[in-house]
Amino acid sequence: MQQLSMNKKRKIELLAPAKNAEIAIEAIKHGADAVYIGAPSHGARAAAGNSIDDIAKVAEYAHQFNARVYVTLNTIIYDNELTDVERLIHKLYHANVDALIVQDMAILRMDIPPIALHASTQCDTRDVAKATFLQQAGFSQIVLARELSIDEIAKIHNAVSVPLEAFVHGALCVSYSGDCQASCLATGRSANRGECAQMCRLPYTLTDASGNILFKDKYLLSLRDMNRSKHIAQMLDAGVSSFKIEGRLKDMGYVKNTVAFYRQAIDAAISVNPDKYERLSSGHSEINFTPKLNKSFNRGYTPYFLTGDEYETASFDTPKSCGEIVGCVKATNGNKIVARLDCKLNNGDGIVFFDQQRKLSGFHLNRIDGNILYPANNIFIAPGTILYRNRDRQWDETLAKDTAKRLIDVSMKLRQTATGIAIDIADCRGNEVSTTIDIEYVQAQSNQENARKRTLTKTGGTIYNVTDVTDTLGDLFIPASQLTTLRRRALELLDSAQRTRYHYDCRRPEDKQLTIPQGDTLTYHDNVANKLAREFYQSHGVKKIEPAIELSKGSHAKEATVMTTRYCLRRETGHCLKKQKRESWTQPLFLQSDYGRYRLDFDCKNCRMKVIYIGKSNKIG
Repeated sequence: MQQLSMNKKRKIELLAPAKNAEIAIEAIKHGADAVYIGAPSHGARAAAGNSIDDIAKVAEYAHQFNARVYVTLNTIIYDNELTDVERLIHKLYHANVDALIVQDMAILRMDIPPIALHASTQCDTRDVAKATFLQQAGFSQIVLARELSIDEIAKIHNAVSVPLEAFVHGALCVSYSGDCQASCLATGRSANRGECAQMCRLPYTLTDASGNILFKDKYLLSLRDMNRSKHIAQMLDAGVSSFKIEGRLKDMGYVKNTVAFYRQAIDAAISVNPDKYERLSSGHSEINFTPKLNKSFNRGYTPYFLTGDEYETASFDTPKSCGEIVGCVKATNGNKIVARLDCKLNNGDGIVFFDQQRKLSGFHLNRIDGNILYPANNIFIAPGTILYRNRDRQWDETLAKDTAKRLIDVSMKLRQTATGIAIDIADCRGNEVSTTIDIEYVQAQSNQENARKRTLTKTGGTIYNVTDVTDTLGDLFIPASQLTTLRRRALELLDSAQRTRYHYDCRRPEDKQLTIPQGDTLTYHDNVANKLAREFYQSHGVKKIEPAIELSKGSHAKEATVMTTRYCLRRETGHCLKKQKRESWTQPLFLQSDYGRYRLDFDCKNCRMKVIYIGKSNKIG
């Protein structure tokens, strides 16, 4: 099913994360077409909840630019929470949010307003069958699994008609999202409840079947961060309509920088095919800094299977951000470091390096004099050690200031009426308004057009930018105070017109004949945790439903698959059987941490790795 008709452009969305209302508004100022923000509860980032009033404030600001606000309500829901969640959705609807991002199918059986629903990444949409099911269920937008390739995205795009949303930047989960039970079993903190303990960011020891240590205390499941900025055009052509930046726990500077960068990249890609694509929201952003992705938190970058598996995807030495390479140590002498520097450093920068045991260490740069660095504390670093800057004080200070404003372009026409003058205004959103004022006509002694234009274009304090003034009043004299009143009335009418004409999407109808991809049996991997979700699946022919692991009370303590991942330790370490055609490690392989012992099962035919919990940890020496 083709999503794009021959005569209709596909609307393209840059979707930004927001920990709070302040960051959401800044994301829109810096060019986001939409933001996603946590509800007061039941968001997949429990630490990033927001009040209804704050969400309403974001919606009011965003809708001026035809930008959208999506609220994350994407955890699984327990039976005793169903009524509260239903009430919450009514409040969010009246706060004028544009859509809810959800995981739990219980919401499809609640008595809720006709608000649009988006299928969260927690729904684990990695194939055509799942995407088709979600469209039939009534979802208006589908968030794709991060692991998909260009070809796999294109196949899904050709099978459904709703917009596809794909991550373009940010942190990666090692497991398919929505199908990770590692945190829940190990700590009782469920990723499907917004409380992930980030088991993938812990150090592990890898052993073979004989107990030989292959890697010791390395971050073997910690992935680099996604960066697909070089693949925007390919993703567009494959059918991606919404480009999503990960990071609802990230700070203001991160959001400003990444949004500004991807705004430029997406606009450039759209400009190559203006007959096929157009930006979703209205207005333009004026940015007063040059965005640079390497300046923001990152663990090193990977495009993550988008165009193949030839890239390194993990960061074994640290799960932390190293930042940008800034130079190399030449010598250490007491309280100073002599270095070869590749860029200018600043007093107060944060510098990190890997020591001779490949452990990440660092120091606060107290002072710099040429190529001599003075750390805050005495430290020895071996000659030849590469230095990284993970905090650029000057950059942070820049982003802490006002760094963008977003404007709506308007054109004005000033004309004479029978009793006074009128102003007609049209804006880039498609709004047109007119207003009049009665005056007594007075002949001017000199041409007044420039003076009138100066008065009409004084729109400071508003979101409007006057690009054109047509003045047909000739040499009439109009007091500046009356022109100011006329301009103010016209802009207020423009605000009112935008509020009246703003378009909300409604929930799509549910296809009563939809097909459940899993057939008539669901397992704990399908995350069914309440009676309404069970009713939904049973109404479509499902006969057997295993409860979510969060409800199992320890029945999965042995031999539970807690992660399924496209990432493969064999491939990452150069031991892929498809490439070397011979076994170099004695199978099976085991991972061990302080939280448990896991067996690794490899599905080489489908390039998948499963992490299977087999018991508590036995400390390896």
